[in-house]
Formats: sequence, C-alpha cells, structure tokens
Amino acid sequence: MSFLRSLFISIPLIALTTVVMGLVSMVLAFLDRSGSSAHHAARLWARMLLAESLIRVRAEGLEKLDPHGSYVFVSNHASFMDIPAILSTLPQQFRFFAKKGLYKIPFLGWHLRWAGHIPVDRSNVRASLKSMSDGARIISERRISVLLFPEGGRSALGLRGFKEGAAYIAIKAAVPVVPMAIVGMRELLPMGSIHIRSGRVTVRIGDPIDTRGLKLSDRMDLTERLHAEVARMLEGSAEPVIHSSS
Repeated sequence: MSFLRSLFISIPLIALTTVVMGLVSMVLAFLDRSGSSAHHAARLWARMLLAESLIRVRAEGLEKLDPHGSYVFVSNHASFMDIPAILSTLPQQFRFFAKKGLYKIPFLGWHLRWAGHIPVDRSNVRASLKSMSDGARIISERRISVLLFPEGGRSALGLRGFKEGAAYIAIKAAVPVVPMAIVGMRELLPMGSIHIRSGRVTVRIGDPIDTRGLKLSDRMDLTERLHAEVARMLEGSAEPVIHSSS
C-alpha cells in the first residue's frame, strides 16, 4: 500500500508541484535578481513536497542561529528529500553550489543564475578553487549563507569523508560554519529508490564554529572537526560512519 501510494499519488504530485513551482521561481528570479523571492518560492515548494510525501520534519537547535546571520551550512547527504528538509527548516536565506554544466541547460540554467546560486567547475583544481573563492566573496558581499554537502554527493550508505571546500569558504569569508545532520531521511527515501515512505525526520543543527582568526592552512583540521560533529549528531541513527576522507 505504501509503495502504491508513493507511485500513484506522491510522485505525480511531486512532479506537478516541481514543474509549477519551478516556473514560478524562475519568473521571480528574473524579476528579483537578489534571489530572495525565488528562495521564498523554494521554501514553499519544499513544504509542499514534504506534505505530499507525508514526511514530517522536526528541527533541533534552531535557537543556536542568528536569523539575520551569515553562515556556511554543512550537512550529510543521503536522499533527494534532504534539500526540501533543509529548505523547510532554516530561517536563513542561503544559496547552493551547482555543477557548472547545469547552467547550460535552458530554463534550469537561467533559474540557477538569476536566483544567485553558485556554479562549481570541478574540471580541475584551479577552477574548483575559483568556485570556492566566488562563494566566499558572495557571502561577504551579499551577507547571505551557503549550503554545502561536503561528502561530494549523496551517500548510499553511511557518512563518507568530507572534502575541504566548506572549510575553505568559511575561513576565507570569516563566517561561522554550522554542522548539521539529517536523521531518518535515508530510511524514508533511499538513494536510487522511488518508494517514498511516510515518517518523521529530524534536522539537527550543531553549534556554529567561529572561523575568525583561522588561516586557510587550518582547513583540514576544521574539516575533520566538522565531520566529527556531524557523525556525533548521527549517533544512534543507524548511520554508519566512514572515517576515511577523500
């Protein structure tokens, strides 16, 4: 019954909602190049997707954040529904890092650019470094936050090692970096599955880590600390932790 509900109700509703809200967001992003209006639309889209999936998200630790502050948010990533969970939870305006190739796709690329999301070029080290520097500059100039999944993509099992990009950006922008853990989403929508199960998910927000006074040479130590904090928040959630970094 759960699979049939997912296949014939949740997935069609999610597809329809994504198309409609995607068009709305694109228009708003064109009219408001700050990306603020598009972000509000994205929050509404996220809440609609969670409701259509019968997934309830509870946040822990929101009181640790200044609603008007700028942060680099770092989270584990196991499911397509992670982004809706975060969008529905965080009060901050934040932007994503998106693969550079996505910006060449009509409509999607226009939306990403107009909404102020940040292209990432992973073709070589120099290009990747420029992407991270651009992210730090945007945080400083626009006083907004950014969200990264430092595992480098969704993980089918456990918490993988973190890449150093988030630490680099936070140190260069001199803003706090916030570890987060999404607990329970993998069980509701595993990687590669179309069976969306109903249930409860918790987004745990850790203590912001001050980066003022840190040097770029400290980014490895900061990355390891972030990994340890996310792993700690995942303890007891049946999420195995892979300690080796990549």
